[in-house]
Amino acid sequence: MSQISPSVYEIAVLPGDGIGVEVMDACVALLEAAQRQDGGPSLRLTRYEAGAQHYAKCGDALPERTLDAARAAHAVLFGAMGWPNVRYPDGTEPIPQLDLRMALDLYAGVRPIRWFEGLPRVLANEKARDIDFVLVREQTEGLFYARGRGEVNAAGEAYDTMQITRAGTERVSRFAFQLAQQRKARRGQARVTCVDKANVFTSMAFFREVFNGVAAGHADITYDHAYVDAMALTMVAKPWVLDVLVTENMFGDILSDLAAGLIGGMGMAPSADIGDNHGLFQPAHGTAPDIAGQDKANPGAMFLSGAMMLDWLADRHQQPALAARARTIETAVEYVLSSGIARPMEYGGTAGTKAMADAVIAALPHAAQRVKDTQAA
Repeated sequence: MSQISPSVYEIAVLPGDGIGVEVMDACVALLEAAQRQDGGPSLRLTRYEAGAQHYAKCGDALPERTLDAARAAHAVLFGAMGWPNVRYPDGTEPIPQLDLRMALDLYAGVRPIRWFEGLPRVLANEKARDIDFVLVREQTEGLFYARGRGEVNAAGEAYDTMQITRAGTERVSRFAFQLAQQRKARRGQARVTCVDKANVFTSMAFFREVFNGVAAGHADITYDHAYVDAMALTMVAKPWVLDVLVTENMFGDILSDLAAGLIGGMGMAPSADIGDNHGLFQPAHGTAPDIAGQDKANPGAMFLSGAMMLDWLADRHQQPALAARARTIETAVEYVLSSGIARPMEYGGTAGTKAMADAVIAALPHAAQRVKDTQAA
């Protein structure tokens, strides 16, 4: 954590491909409007090239200049990357977000899932209104460790090797318990669930063993375990009972998409990739080539990812003004949706990307007052 808070925060902005560019434009406009309104700490938002389309044009999906900028920045704001039929010579897809995770050691993938008024009611049970949990995904090893290392032998057998290490599991487990501690201050209670397949795989039994060792050092936080298949069922049957989940890379990749479906889709699913020294913030959705360039994308997940970035900066640099700005942005998004001022096309409404951005920006003064009233109460 910094001892001296900077007056200007350098943010590396990587819009990427497809709707990534559109939602990023909307998010930058929102962040700048929120900054003008509160007059607090400044963000210097600088754009850099990366992505599948940049690879198709220039032969480099993540230029060294962009990687250097990401390393030097206080935070990275990321749109979405990838494009159909753009592939490396070996047939794999350029995925700069994975390269950044490894280069910056962003080991904790944080996927908050929260329902609020105005989002679709995917589940009929009234308790679905209480959905509020966070999936923490280990992001530097697991089955994704096999990326670029897999093999197909002469016998016609393909192998991808999972890697689970004590150091990797300990640090992501600690992260999950620290997150639970923060949530406990707000919610009054907290529980961390280890999601694994310890009944089948030695690697997963080891993951659970290491998790238990970390849990022993957090006596004030309840913990339990769930097999990944059972957790998939719980997410659909009673997701309101969940709090903080921690799991392996591939399991987390799959469960995070399922979780987003509980609140209507990827358009309202923000995420953060966090390491000890760097943070990257991005919507969980992809580049959506079918609607790219048509002003149809829902920027909600990008807005909420921007708020997550502000929260992370606030905590890291002891800047409560940035946390207040994050609450204002979140409140503005909630207000626009719950009041029916604008409804994204994703949810059957008529508001495109720009219309949603304009509506949320217009709601900032109202949201800021609500935040102040709440803090004063």
